[in-house]
Amino acid sequence: MLKILFRLAAPLLFCAALCIPARAVSGSDALLLDRLQRECFLYMWEHAYPSGMTFENNRYADGPATIGGTGFGVSAIVVAVERGWITRGQAVERLLTLTRFLRDKTARKSLHGAFPHWVNGITGETMPFGAKDIGADIVETAFLMQNLLIAREYFDGRGPEEELRAIITRLWEDVEWDWFAAGPGGREKPENNGMYWHWSPEYGFEMNMKVSGFNECLALYVMALASPTHPIPREAYAYWKSTDEYLPKSGNGYTVEAAMPYTGPLFITHYSFIGIDPFRIADDKVRRGYGIRNVTQALVNRAYCLESAPKEYGYRENLWGLTSCDAPEGYTFNAPGNEHGVIAPTAALSSLPYAPHYAMQVLRELYGPLKKDMIGPWGPYDSLRPSTDPAKRWYARTYNAIDQLPIVCMVENYRSGLLWKLFMRTEEARRGLERAGMAEPHLPPGFPEMVITLKPARDAAGTHIPDACDLALHPDRGVYEIRYRAEAAGTAEFLLRDARGRTLWSAVISAAQGANLLSIPPLPAGTAEEHEILTLHMNTGSSEHELPVRLHGSALSIE
Repeated sequence: MLKILFRLAAPLLFCAALCIPARAVSGSDALLLDRLQRECFLYMWEHAYPSGMTFENNRYADGPATIGGTGFGVSAIVVAVERGWITRGQAVERLLTLTRFLRDKTARKSLHGAFPHWVNGITGETMPFGAKDIGADIVETAFLMQNLLIAREYFDGRGPEEELRAIITRLWEDVEWDWFAAGPGGREKPENNGMYWHWSPEYGFEMNMKVSGFNECLALYVMALASPTHPIPREAYAYWKSTDEYLPKSGNGYTVEAAMPYTGPLFITHYSFIGIDPFRIADDKVRRGYGIRNVTQALVNRAYCLESAPKEYGYRENLWGLTSCDAPEGYTFNAPGNEHGVIAPTAALSSLPYAPHYAMQVLRELYGPLKKDMIGPWGPYDSLRPSTDPAKRWYARTYNAIDQLPIVCMVENYRSGLLWKLFMRTEEARRGLERAGMAEPHLPPGFPEMVITLKPARDAAGTHIPDACDLALHPDRGVYEIRYRAEAAGTAEFLLRDARGRTLWSAVISAAQGANLLSIPPLPAGTAEEHEILTLHMNTGSSEHELPVRLHGSALSIE
């Protein structure tokens, strides 16, 4: 009966009258990013049930709807309004349909306010994700809630927007986060030692999977600590940071604070950080801040592809990025040290806030030489196998919501910081992060947040040495942006010099104490070579600092 309902629903999929032309892209990274975000957004807008729930993937006309993926799609809708691809009214109408469905049709009331991993997009019935995974998935619930709170913050008008905010607040306040921390003993004998990922009326906590870090689940604990109605105690949060995966790990010369072996797939730097701004949080385990942590993981991922993976895989500077994705054998866990010769575009593209120049190299390759094989109706396909053997090359024709929709969101966070700003200004974010013991990073003066790319030293020991920070022109602001820190408020002098000691650019700037952002305009043509390493000098009067940089311009011309 379930499949019959789905097949009947297939012709009714949302396909609103939304005209987004395939505009020509010529010499502008901003236009290329516009196109990427628009096309990926259309997955949420077009490939959804009448309920507003988006499909887990595009493999079947009767496939399950995804809770977490729909959450990412909610923030993609916010981006679409801000970018002018849909009207505010269209967005509110869609989100009201979606949130009413979540409120009235799903099994949340019998799941302690939580949602399952998958639901029937027509009836709202729970669809099994595994033999005993037939009830609540508190991690997917957290992803949904974080993004619903972003929408609640954005849609601040009257009338239908008031109703939308009220429904979101009800859904949020109904989630019993403390139930998943209490465990089998219930509230009478609560464990309060971590949170259980799954619970169902049939099997209770039998799956016995506690959520520990570091991985994609940081948002779960932030949301659970922030709840105004069912918060978890601080001692339950301590479990999250108690395992080996919150210890430093190394790879290709880099060290990452809080990581699984070889740092893991890149989606762990995306899902929770659609709303949580990693550059604004640090704690006792990640003292340099989660922004530096995520930047470094992206650099490890890229370095592994270029230096350590089998050469026959065909990875290269403009085609790198390992994360869970589709492969010829099916959906696979894909990460450094556990790769399958497959690249996932979402790995690099959703890492744009962390490695802009390197991510843009991949984007230009996808929409340039690989466009015929890799670009479909909803942007880049899920994955490809770029083997050096043409007979082994493979290109997916599939999309996954949890891969496609974070691209829209993370690219926007790089371009404007929109979703980070919306979530971080909520009372929930403030309360959850504060209760987790997170605060702004306390870093030394200079350029501590600029992680220098390493290169192999070509010695017998296999060591790495510093190379430079590869900087991309910001696509919208047209400048090179560099994070720096000042020990006190006052003036800071900056000089950009080449290897011969020539000053190519200089500025004296009024700096605030702590975090600042330096903007360097493009240099006149011929001032420096494309791959030349320059040195940025900083002098505050009380300290001096240097940073090796390479400046890269925008060079793209495709249709």
